[in-house]
Order: sequence, then structure tokens, then C-alpha cells
Amino acid sequence: MSVVPNNLPSVESTGPVIDSFQETIFGSLQRKVLRLGFSASYRPGVETVRRALDAGVQVFFAYGFDSQMIRVLREITPSRRQELVYVTGAYQLLGRHPNLRRTLEKRLRHLGTDYIDCFLFLGVMSERGMLAGVLEELQRFREEGKVLAIGVSIHDRKLAGDLAARGAIQTLMMRYNAAHRGAEQDIFPRLAAHGPGVIGYTATRWTALLRHPRGWPKDGRVPTPGMCYRFVLSNPHVHICLTAPRNLREFEENLSAFREGLLDPADMAFMRDFGVAVHAQRRWFM
Repeated sequence: MSVVPNNLPSVESTGPVIDSFQETIFGSLQRKVLRLGFSASYRPGVETVRRALDAGVQVFFAYGFDSQMIRVLREITPSRRQELVYVTGAYQLLGRHPNLRRTLEKRLRHLGTDYIDCFLFLGVMSERGMLAGVLEELQRFREEGKVLAIGVSIHDRKLAGDLAARGAIQTLMMRYNAAHRGAEQDIFPRLAAHGPGVIGYTATRWTALLRHPRGWPKDGRVPTPGMCYRFVLSNPHVHICLTAPRNLREFEENLSAFREGLLDPADMAFMRDFGVAVHAQRRWFM
């Protein structure tokens, strides 16, 4: 089992502190981390998770069923553990949530750690999803030292902005991509006061940004996955963008693209135009 770090620096700055395109200081944890995070939701293989560690990835998002990631993270030594950021949580289901403490204890046991860096209430769709006492109970976990930062994974942008503005959370996980840019108006301007750590996911809009939308020229340009990640990370308000590769090859391609850095103005303009076309399809999207 690992040991809770007792030498975390105090939080003096607000808002994101960007050292470079590839690294950032992550929220209230005040730890320098690589901005490409990792999820094993598509079961990319144990060797891919290990490769992510070798490549310097530090932020790992895990569900309870991520057996491949859990297997690798349980091998981490206590000294290495303090370099990593484990993000997990309890999922809201049909307007209710599981026993939060029981879920936390399961995650601690599964991951072989004494603390979770970021423990989130996942899948919040609206104000109704913020059930009475949820944030209070998460805060108790933080006071006990079992969790270093609490937060939400959320689809309601107005609620997300409100939570961030009043300092109710230390971590905010949300969708942000070239087709879904509402956070630029509803969330990002409200982060400065308390500077929560921001994690973006679905950079490819579940692959919709990798296909021709209706009305797009058949021979017209289509983004690569790497361009989608670079679009997200070209926004300095996003600390971490999660990649969820299906195999080692996809991870290597995403890592290589990430290392190319900021999108140039022409590619950024293209991504925004393409995102508008994808969003205009108005297919169901959660």
C-alpha cells in the first residue's frame, strides 16, 4: 500500500498555470503533470497501459471495471505512486448514486493505494443530479485524507460553471471538443477564482470528428485523432485531455501527435469549421 503524501505545497495561484503545451500544474494538487491523460475504457491491453507509464503519462482515469489498468497500477511502488494522479469516482444512476463510501473503499482496495487523488461524482446531467449531501460526503473523504480533491464529471455546463465559480469542487471533468465548444462561454471564464483542475474527454466526439459530416465535400479534409487532442490542449484552460486508445498502435499515434504541440492558426480554423459541421448534424449525443 502507498502512503499519502504529506508535503503537497499550498495553493497560492488561481487558474491554470501552463508551463508548456505538454505540461501543466494540475489544479489544487499543484503537481506538474503531462497534459495527456489515459483511460483504459476500450481495453487497449496491459502492455499499452505500461507503455503510457513509460512515456511519462501521470494522470490515469479508472472505472471499477478497468481490470487492465488496475492490474498495472497495483504494481506501482510507493515512491512512483506519488508522481501519479489517480482519477476515479462513483457513477450517478437514474437519479441516485451508489454508496459513496463503499465505492471509495473498493477503488482504494482495487488500486492498491491509501488515497485517491481525484474522486468524482460521475455522470451529472442536471441540478437534479446533484443529490443532497453528495458534495458534503465527498468533502468528508477529503478531510479524512482518503481523497485529495473532489469533483464532478458533468454534462450541464451552467451547473459546472456555478460549481467552479463558488469553489465547491477541486476537479471538473467535462466534454470539450471542436464540435462541443460551449464551455468556452459557460465554464472557462468562471474558473479563475478557484482554479479547479480541468479534465477534458471525448476529444473526437466519440469518433464523429473523424468522419465526413453531411454536406461536407466528399474529398474534403477530415481531422486525425491527433488533431482533435491538440485542439483541446491548445486551450490553456484544459489541464488534461484523456486519450482512450483501443490498442498500442493507437496510443503511439496519439502520443506522437501530442508531441507536435499547439495547432497552427490554419489548422485551428479548420477544426472549428469542421466542428460546426459535425455539431449541425444534431444527432443524439450525451
